[in-house]
Amino acid sequence: MKMTILHVDENHPHLIEALSQSGFKNDTDFESSKTEIERKIEHYQGLIIRSRFPLDAAFLSKAKNLKFIGRVGAGVENIDLKAAKEHGINVFSAAEGNANAVGEHSLGMLLNLTNKLRQSHQSIQEGNWLRETHRGEELEKKTIGIIGYGTMGKSFAQKLKGFDVKEILFFDIEEKTPDGYARQVSLSELQEKADVISLHTPETHLTKKMIDAPFFEQMKKSFWLINTARGSAVVTKSLVQALKDGKVKGAALDVLEYEKSSFEHLFDNEIPADFNYLLNSDNVLLSPHVAGWTVESHFKLADRIVAQITATFQSQ
Repeated sequence: MKMTILHVDENHPHLIEALSQSGFKNDTDFESSKTEIERKIEHYQGLIIRSRFPLDAAFLSKAKNLKFIGRVGAGVENIDLKAAKEHGINVFSAAEGNANAVGEHSLGMLLNLTNKLRQSHQSIQEGNWLRETHRGEELEKKTIGIIGYGTMGKSFAQKLKGFDVKEILFFDIEEKTPDGYARQVSLSELQEKADVISLHTPETHLTKKMIDAPFFEQMKKSFWLINTARGSAVVTKSLVQALKDGKVKGAALDVLEYEKSSFEHLFDNEIPADFNYLLNSDNVLLSPHVAGWTVESHFKLADRIVAQITATFQSQ
């Protein structure tokens, strides 16, 4: 009997095609509510999801025959990992699938900020030609600080090596093996030396709201902030104040504190005042959580999940 997989989010066609070729049966349901999916999940051995709804303990308790969950993305904060382990459910994610995309997007955002490309473009659209106003800064001899040195942080560091920066430093709660791209330091040393801070952390109890007022106060230099990780890592109100004070020279945010996990829309009601400030700031660059969302990563994320499932299970 074949293992049957339920796909509740639409992904690259390669995912279902490759799993089918490997002998798995695939069902799709992109419309039913979480409650409706919960009623039938006991009939499946595999579940593929992105971010449509959280897989909490209550849901997983109904998944009596589930052998694995494939999260087509890097983070697994929408899955109760403790409950999954208790039920013997393997959890696969695909951090490597979009690491290159995130590294490139982070670099692009940084270059946009330091060279004032957004402001220049908008100024020209308005009929101006203000060269001195839009004089940028070079990355050469700048110190780049990375918080979170997993696949995403390392990808960003690799792409910076050709820019003759002074140094690339990183802070991570785990001791990392030296790799020649960046040097591991304490958070205090990072805050003392960095001209740029780029976030590449997962969402955990340690990273939520970690970039807050005290963090900005402890930075020794004015700096640029890049966040392609999770919106919950940055306290928007504190960031706005730091921008007003000049502590932050500019911010590039691919993710926002206000994001909904479903990504269907940003706000249910009125726009918060702090976000309105970001929208109207010349030195703020925003993108809609697309750092890892390239044409190439669409395929690679799917391919990474397929590789893990087929390596772990033999179809029946």
